[in-house]
Parts: sequence; C-alpha cells; structure tokens
Amino acid sequence: MRSAPLLAALLIGTALPACGQENALTYLQTHVWDGGTDETFGGFSGIEVLPDGLGFIALSDRGRITEGRFIRDADGRITGIEAAPLRPLDNGSGGLLTPRRSDSEGLALAPDGELFISFEGATRVRTETGPEGVPYALPRPAAFRALNNNASLEALAVGPDGRIYTIPERSGRLDRPFPVYCYDGADWSVAFDLPRTGPFLPVGADIGPDDLLYILERDFTGLGFRTRIRRVALDGSGLETLLETGGHDNLEGISVWQADDGLRLTMISDDNFNWLQRTEIVEYRLRD
Repeated sequence: MRSAPLLAALLIGTALPACGQENALTYLQTHVWDGGTDETFGGFSGIEVLPDGLGFIALSDRGRITEGRFIRDADGRITGIEAAPLRPLDNGSGGLLTPRRSDSEGLALAPDGELFISFEGATRVRTETGPEGVPYALPRPAAFRALNNNASLEALAVGPDGRIYTIPERSGRLDRPFPVYCYDGADWSVAFDLPRTGPFLPVGADIGPDDLLYILERDFTGLGFRTRIRRVALDGSGLETLLETGGHDNLEGISVWQADDGLRLTMISDDNFNWLQRTEIVEYRLRD
C-alpha cells in the first residue's frame, strides 16, 4: 500500500523486541540498499531470494522489477548488493502497464521458476512466464473485485504443489478474519481464515522449505512501524507468532529460504519514495 508517513524515520534503527514476548527469531542484520541517482529506485513491496541465498528478485509497487545478487562475507552477512536497473513490467501486449494497473505488491516464485505478481488497483494475480512467454492474468473472482483498491492483494506465496495463496491487506472489519485465497490451477477458493488480532495487517507472505506459510504483517503507529511475523500450516492449523518488533522501516516483502545455519527470513522495506525512509534488507534466523 502506498503511503508517506513523515515521522516514520523516528523509530528506524536496531530492531527492538516486543515487550513481554519471547521471540522465536534471532535478528541478524539490517543492510541499507542505496539506489544512487536512479529515480525509479524504491517502493519495494516484494522479494524472492534464490536457494543459494545470493540471487534475488525484487518488486516495486510502481510496476517495476529487478534481479540482483547479495554480496556476503564469510559469516553470511550482506556487505553489498549488485542489481540490474529496475525495468517496467510488460502489459502482455508489448506495452507498459497503465498507472491504474501498475500497483504491483506481492511476488512469488514457484519451484519450477514461474514468477507470479499480485496487484492492487485492478485487483488480480498474474504470471510473468506464460505459455507464450508473455504475462497473463489468472482468473479474477468476484471476491477480488470487491476488495479495497489500496488495501487488497499485498501478500502472495506459492506452495510446493504449485497452488497459489494470497491475502488481502484488510478484511473489512476489525472483528473479521483475513481470507486466505488459494488458486488450484482452475478456480479460487478460501483455503482458511487467518485470525485478525491487534492492529497488524498482512503485507507479505512466503511458503518456506518447511511447507509452512509465513505471513509478514505491519502496523503504523504514527511515529514508526511495527512488524509481526506469524506462521501457519496450509490448512490453517498451528498458527503461531514468531516475532513482534519495532525499529525497522516499512517492511513489506518476505522470503524464507534454507541457509547453512537454519531457515533464514529476508525482508525488504518500502521507502514510499520518501527521503525520511530507506530501503532496508533485514534478515532473521529461525531458532532451532
């Protein structure tokens, strides 16, 4: 979701664990990614880290995408980033997406390499690598058309069997759970409902090597951002909170991958093209 909170930078810095909660994740690092003079750099809403932990794909919320590589030291810490210039997404006919259709939010990479993107505005999910080598939209159910234009399909993930999962940022009421939509290759259905607790809203998702759904959630307090990560089985069972923290920027994208020392969670922040904010790559390790 596009926003520009002017005071967000006040709480940006070292992650602070939520009071009274034992975190299941170990904070590793925050690396600030500087785009230099590239005016299209920023607004990142999605990230996918490749299995080697080095290659990545990053998506902005203005219809642009890039591929890059993390430079890591001997301890696995990111010390630099090399990436291609952000390129605009194709509309499937050789042209560019119109502004109303270019609010790209969720990014998901299937095991076979197929890439999927979810959009706000004209709410939809599309594949980037269709049979003809061009992007095309998946079926758009009536439920998608009823979603809030600026708070719809921010979280997107692909399961080990190729099923696609997406979650809207808002459920419609404070006491209404978030529907987790699932596409089986033919139709969309609601796989399960994700309980809505507290002020946090889903902004990113990924399915880890453990076949569990990791959900990145955000809350803006007026002075800065808070982050929550929850994990759940694909049938909705076993929901648990892994982390609540403040101190990061506007984290919106998450990728879960297998590192040598355990599962690694890599996240990216949306700076809203606001000079008070920054693009952060934040990493946590899941404790054994």
